[in-house]
Formats: sequence, structure tokens, C-alpha cells
Amino acid sequence: MNFILEKVNTKDIHILKNLYSLYLHDLSRFTENLNIGIDGSFHFDDLEILWEEEGFSPYFIKHTDDIIGFLLLLERPFLKKENEFGVNDIFILNKFRGKGFGKQALEKLFKDKPGKYFVVELLENQPAVLFWEKVYKQLNIDFEERKERIDDEPCLVQTFTV
Repeated sequence: MNFILEKVNTKDIHILKNLYSLYLHDLSRFTENLNIGIDGSFHFDDLEILWEEEGFSPYFIKHTDDIIGFLLLLERPFLKKENEFGVNDIFILNKFRGKGFGKQALEKLFKDKPGKYFVVELLENQPAVLFWEKVYKQLNIDFEERKERIDDEPCLVQTFTV
């Protein structure tokens, strides 16, 4: 399989905005805190901050030169605590789900950027919870997990080192 994890350039922000709208639409199933905008799209507030502040690294997930999703990595200096990295968001287009692309993207990321990670999932988002459980099992990752309220939402927080 021809697979690439490619850093998003500022010239492609419009593509990332479109993908984020799809991602937030999917996520809106699990929370009351996401609403559609008056233009008919879901919006990631201040998406431009990803290029203005250090510590945000957006990547396109590509297969045979086609963009099939994205991954947003948080790192230092944005992260101030014990973790070096946080997988903030990962999204694969429906057509490509269940084919191992999300796991491949994470495997590549972990190989390129080893360290201490955290992941947060909405407790109600069972597809995400199951996805991460499968990734941990397939990549033989030992993780610690705790429940926590974040932005008034019940969440699972997992930490691990790769």
C-alpha cells in the first residue's frame, strides 16, 4: 500500500478546514457542544492557530496520493506537562475506515516521534474508544487510563510511551 503521513502546508488550510468540518460532524453525534454554523459547516475555531503557535502539527493521511484523512499532533512548547505529545484528533474518511489506515498513520507517527503520549476520547464516542483499544493491542502498547471531565464532557484519558 502506498501510504504517506504528510505535514499540512498553509496553502492547504482550506482542505484541512473541509476535513475538520466532516470530522466535527461525525463527533457531533457524541456531544451537545458542537453545532453547525450558519454556512452549513462545522468549524474548528481558530484553525489558523495551527500555523501561528508552536506545538501544533497537522498532517494529512494520504493513500496513493489521495488525502484520506488527517491527524493533529500536539507537542512542545504548546504542551507544558509531563507528556511530550498528544494525538488531539485523527480522522479517516468513511470510505477508507476499517482498512488499517488510522493504525498505519499512528504507527508511522510513533516511529518518527517516540516519546510519552496522551490521547483523550469522549466516553460516549465508542467507535473512538474501540479504535484506540485495537491500536494499543495491535502495536503492543501498554497504556494507563483514567476517566476525567474535560470541558464538562466525560472523557477517557490514556497515557503511554513508545
